[in-house]
Amino acid sequence: MARIRPTQVADDGFWDDERPTRRKKVARYAAPAAVAGIAAATIGLVPALASTGDPDLPKISAEELISKMAASDTQQLSGSVKITTDLGIPSLPGGGSIADLGGGQGGDGGASASPDSRLIELASGSHTLRVAADGPDRQRVSIIENAAEYSMIHNGDETWAYDSSSNSVYHATAPKDAKARGDHRQDVPKDLRDATPQQIAKKVLASVDDSTEVAVDGTARVAGQDAYQLLIKPKQQSDSTIGAIRIAVDADNGVPLKFTLTPKSGGKAAVDVAFTKVDFGKPTASTFDFTPPKGAKVTEQSARDHGAKDTKDARNALAGLKVIGQDWDSVVRLDSPGGEAPATRGDSGPDSASGLLGGLGKKVKGDFGSGTVVSTRLVNALLTDDGKVFVGAVDKDALVKAADSAK
Repeated sequence: MARIRPTQVADDGFWDDERPTRRKKVARYAAPAAVAGIAAATIGLVPALASTGDPDLPKISAEELISKMAASDTQQLSGSVKITTDLGIPSLPGGGSIADLGGGQGGDGGASASPDSRLIELASGSHTLRVAADGPDRQRVSIIENAAEYSMIHNGDETWAYDSSSNSVYHATAPKDAKARGDHRQDVPKDLRDATPQQIAKKVLASVDDSTEVAVDGTARVAGQDAYQLLIKPKQQSDSTIGAIRIAVDADNGVPLKFTLTPKSGGKAAVDVAFTKVDFGKPTASTFDFTPPKGAKVTEQSARDHGAKDTKDARNALAGLKVIGQDWDSVVRLDSPGGEAPATRGDSGPDSASGLLGGLGKKVKGDFGSGTVVSTRLVNALLTDDGKVFVGAVDKDALVKAADSAK
């Protein structure tokens, strides 16, 4: 099996052994489907290969473009993705930000290569990813850093993650009966599937309803491809902090090539994820091979146990969630275990969670009592003194109103 090579490759969207000698023909697919809810998550970028002037494409309606995206059956691609996030996350005392708290050593026995905490690292700054996919059973994502590379590889029943900076490896094998049950993909870390324009666009389209205005707003060139621009925004931007969402859609095959979210407050994009290079040909099979480097620390993880733990944690979290409001103005309420405020448990000092957040946010009062609002350019959170948390892409007044209605 081929051994992963950390960073000594040209940043052209391809690994050394799969760089094409000629441009491959773009595959076209047209399998009917409905826009359905799929997975999740994440930027301000001018595509590296953008040409001067926007392409002159045939007219298309928003409904036709959404149908084209839903019908897209493209499952093979490779290339580079640039992610840039500017959420305005508050700085911690002494430097750093809240986003830094999720990085570093992951769970699963302290293996730094564990994928569990890696996605939060994309919550600030700019990052370059190299991606490859060959159907639902083979994907690879590599986060390219200055002197290191973090790669996640899913190949059939096996999932590998490798951190070259610490020479550590994470390995999980799906249960033998997982494919027969049709749930083997649930054992693959979500990080492998969520940090691309396609997955983010699918999640957004799944939530489109009567509260949303959708229109085709011009054309663009993204990663050398002609694309339509789909504009999505609230019909009434009363309490929402979201100004608009733009999705650049490949004019040939309906694949989302770029996702941009701009806050209502204006300025540059808060979230921008875009292909800078893309090829819709079949990646070479060796792209998804991996052999741990000599001397690497390998942590084995039971995918079944990992999946069961994730499911249990998710159920416990959802049990405490309540949604107040609807559509773009929705606020999520989460009660602390036992309903106790952190201060009542003797940990309200300056180094505690409550003390830390008190230094980052602003004190507010309402019928609910008092609490602290921690704000970013996009998402705001209200932590009440009696242990409740209200979070949403809404302004501070909307959070206070939600807390008042829930008291």
